[in-house]
Amino acid sequence: MNLRNVAIIAHVDHGKTTLVDQLFRQSGTFRDNQRVEERAMDSNDLEKERGITILAKCTSVEWTPPGGETIHINIVDTPGHADFGAEVERILSMVDGVILLVDAAEGPMPQTKFVTGKALALGLKPIVVVNKIDRPDARPAEVLDEVFELFLNLEASDEQLDFPVLYASGRAGYAGKEDTVRDGDLTPMFETIVSHVPAPGLDPKAEFKMLATLLDRDAFLGRILTGRIESGTLTTNMPIKAIDVDGNVVEEGRATKVFAFRGLERVPVESAEAGEIVAIAGLIKATVSNTFAEPSVTEPLHARPIDPPTLAMSFSVNDSPYAGRDGDKVQSRVIRERLEREAEGNVAIRVSVAADNDSYEVAGRGELQLGVVIETLRREGFELSISRPRVLFRDGPNGREEPYETVVIDVDDEFSGTVIDKMAVRKAEMTDMRPSGGGKTRLTFSAPSRGLIGYHGEFLSDTRGTGIMNRLFEKYGPYKGQITGRQNGVLISMEKGKAVAYALNALEDRGILFISPGDDLYEGMVIGENAKIHDLEVNPLKSKQLTNFRASGPKDEGIRLTPPRRMTLEQAIAYIQDDELVEVTPKVIRIRKRFLDPHERKRNARKMEAA
Repeated sequence: MNLRNVAIIAHVDHGKTTLVDQLFRQSGTFRDNQRVEERAMDSNDLEKERGITILAKCTSVEWTPPGGETIHINIVDTPGHADFGAEVERILSMVDGVILLVDAAEGPMPQTKFVTGKALALGLKPIVVVNKIDRPDARPAEVLDEVFELFLNLEASDEQLDFPVLYASGRAGYAGKEDTVRDGDLTPMFETIVSHVPAPGLDPKAEFKMLATLLDRDAFLGRILTGRIESGTLTTNMPIKAIDVDGNVVEEGRATKVFAFRGLERVPVESAEAGEIVAIAGLIKATVSNTFAEPSVTEPLHARPIDPPTLAMSFSVNDSPYAGRDGDKVQSRVIRERLEREAEGNVAIRVSVAADNDSYEVAGRGELQLGVVIETLRREGFELSISRPRVLFRDGPNGREEPYETVVIDVDDEFSGTVIDKMAVRKAEMTDMRPSGGGKTRLTFSAPSRGLIGYHGEFLSDTRGTGIMNRLFEKYGPYKGQITGRQNGVLISMEKGKAVAYALNALEDRGILFISPGDDLYEGMVIGENAKIHDLEVNPLKSKQLTNFRASGPKDEGIRLTPPRRMTLEQAIAYIQDDELVEVTPKVIRIRKRFLDPHERKRNARKMEAA
């Protein structure tokens, strides 16, 4: 088989998935009259809604040059967000080339730097595609210079610096070698992939070996592990074993099903040779980073270790007065089984029983990744109580260490001072500041992850919604000491029932409300943010006293309330303090106090102060 394996890497929203759609269409993978959803590779509902790629996926196209032999091109569409970066690193180990996609206006961004650095370190030679060339604010020449400068900073070899460049519009479906291109098709891209990406060149006659790179679950087949065959040939029902990175046998079994990728489909095949990317079913314990091999093999293939989690949250049973109203999965046992299943398929998260035995600690790479897990569960009918995220410390040679992130912020010049002040309060150190054109400044910081929890919403307010923040795990570094959290207290409901407009109208002077008239409330539920630093218990159910006197002022119907601040799941999780929880059900997201009873809250506060 004439074969090429290539990955597409890029920052969030630079157009990877849209470009792959066009490669499908122009290679004939989709029929001309076939109805296909836009961004077909974003198959998950959350991916479609958020416009980002969460799960790495393999696919393939077949392209036949005029008068030539058909070439099979395996394409891996990788996540672009830092929280899913662990996926990207493993993906790169099973391809022979990468397409680096860069937005013609935004240029290289933090995730571009992270993934490109990994690709260059593996010796892969990239093809640079300057995408969205038809944007009115495109600046292709400057972006290309920035890419070259990035490669120099990442210590690229002379061979890697001699990269081919294409200018493209993924949405319009054309590419060319000049930045003036505005029509045509993607033939130049197919030609460049075939000429620049080497064929795998692996030995199909040696012993069978394959490194498991991605893990998926199927309701009928169980675990399905995907990877590239490094040597030998794999046939259906062949006896195989899985070996861990230390050479220990994880399990022995048979490859009951072997799948190859044809377009968007996983297609069963009888055999596959070295260099092909395949998926195997039949083993029940093997996982990512294990080597699949013939029974006689004892040495594992080199595997990248799975990145350790840096952030953890507690998932517990929803014990609010309205528990069980919206969801049908509310028991602790059901939640535990679902979380264990999630950890089995998503190797970047870790699940353990918390110290109190009533909740489960779920650790991952960031707020977005854990937010996606919670959102997935609520859509499946689960009800949960979620705690404030906390960073995971570790012991280093010089004492306690905490995770740091590189934070790159693009902001209008007028707001840069405010952002620098706010980041300084969060113990961030500025490492770079430069104009980025169009009256904007690009600020780069090294900041402890702990200080960034909950900052994004405040950042958007400070920059009037115009700022762009990108975060990327950087390192573990020295503990930075106490960081001040949320400055304001909250308004807490002291009654259970439906919110009344008359009462909310009186409470508006106290702060910002999170609720509307008619919303279901209960004692201990957070209904707003206090304008002062302390928490305040209020009665949002109080109605107007009825008397025999005719009202001279406006009636209740005339009350006009300020629209409430409605929080998304991620915003609510980032907002809460240690004594608060987010109640998550399929229909609502509420913020509540951990202890609903006011006397219990006071007792616990005294206990914490004493400790």
